Amino acid sequence: MSLLQEILWESSSDSDNDLIIYSNIKKRKVYLERIDRFSKWDENSFLERFRVSKKLARALALYLDPLISSRTTKNSTVTSMQQVLIALEYFACGSFQRCIADTAGVNKSSVCRIINRVSRAIARMRPEWISMPCNMNEIEKVATNFYELSAFPKVIGAIDCTHIPIKSPGGIDAENYRNRKLIFSINVQVICDAEMYINNIVARWPGSSHDSHIFNCSVIKSRLEAGEFEGYWLLGDKGYAIKPYLMTPLRNPISEGEKLYNESQIRTRNVIERLFGCWKKRFPVLSSKIRTDLKKAQPIIVATAVLHNMCKKMKEPTPSFMDYETPLSSDEEEFEYRGSINRSDDHNRTSLINNYFNQMC
Repeated sequence: MSLLQEILWESSSDSDNDLIIYSNIKKRKVYLERIDRFSKWDENSFLERFRVSKKLARALALYLDPLISSRTTKNSTVTSMQQVLIALEYFACGSFQRCIADTAGVNKSSVCRIINRVSRAIARMRPEWISMPCNMNEIEKVATNFYELSAFPKVIGAIDCTHIPIKSPGGIDAENYRNRKLIFSINVQVICDAEMYINNIVARWPGSSHDSHIFNCSVIKSRLEAGEFEGYWLLGDKGYAIKPYLMTPLRNPISEGEKLYNESQIRTRNVIERLFGCWKKRFPVLSSKIRTDLKKAQPIIVATAVLHNMCKKMKEPTPSFMDYETPLSSDEEEFEYRGSINRSDDHNRTSLINNYFNQMC
């Protein structure tokens, strides 16, 4: 037997004896040190780590306190403020929960419960912060803002889908969440306005679902078909079918009016692409991977959407590393819709080109 083998043999024997001795001794509970994040970092450092200002973090903790506060103050309970900061840190870095647990001074299992609790509490604020324009004044304001982008009239929103990576959900339906890029994801449908506010979000469809299928099954389509926004329309990419309330690009523009229509439609719709870039850069957990159960991933997506609108409404400072410029075309663009086009569905687009864009040539 070599010297190394003898050392390893003696070490293993000692470890076995230590295990027998200490197996009957009750493990003492250890409380890790929790750092005061507000006093440790200045405003800029705090913004880079949590993606929100100290003012908004305090307001959020105060508002959510009745929903997330612990029922007891014993055993070094985690305060509402600490819970909010743990969730914000997870949204901001998207790292493993054990890393966040080490920096926050709590157990990994506690971090998992806290992120889920805070995410659901923020997601419940969705009706207050995410909604389509509900009266004529709001609709006209949204349409005017869109018109100023590239002179496209009567637009109430730009619609598209983006893939949020998740871990494999497991089970017999796991492969439904594998998208065309062969990664597991949730295909999230979003409608935004010209100022990059999220006005509608659907975050429950697996990555293999096509954009047009998600839209066809959505509540917003029923509202559009019921005439709630009559006279106005959404702008979508070539993955959607043309509808009286949904304008898509022409496949093969020929005339000058058709080319002008396509250029204006694409430039106006580009706001949704820039939104996705800003949303994911502010909360990188959306672009790295959400390493939680599927039921916990959905509230995280909605919660970050609510926080995005909050940051814009409160005019939160933008982290220095965030770039708001994105190319006109998205690398996430879905396959072109190949279904048949109904002539009545194309009537509005044809009239718009003939009566508006042809006059501008």
